Amino acid sequence: MSSDSVDSESKVSGNQANIPACIRRELDIDDRDTLRWRIEDVEEIRVQVIQQRNGTFGAFEGYDGDQDTTTTTDHDAWGVDG
Repeated sequence: MSSDSVDSESKVSGNQANIPACIRRELDIDDRDTLRWRIEDVEEIRVQVIQQRNGTFGAFEGYDGDQDTTTTTDHDAWGVDG
C-alpha cells in the first residue's frame, strides 16, 4: 500500500455501496473477497479486507463412494489409545 492517503466517495443504492476503483486497486480487493465491517464511533466505521484464497481445495478429488466408512466410530476413536 502506498504511503499516500486515498480519498474517494461513493453513493449507496438500495442496500449496496460501490467501492471506488482507486480504493479497490490500492487494497487489492477482488471478486469474492470479504469485507468485515465494524463501527468504531458514531460516525466512523472500520473495514477489514479478507482476501479469498484461491485453490484451497484445488487438489481435492472428492469421495467416489466406493469405500465403506464408519464415520461415527472412526470419529469417536480418534486420539483414543485402544
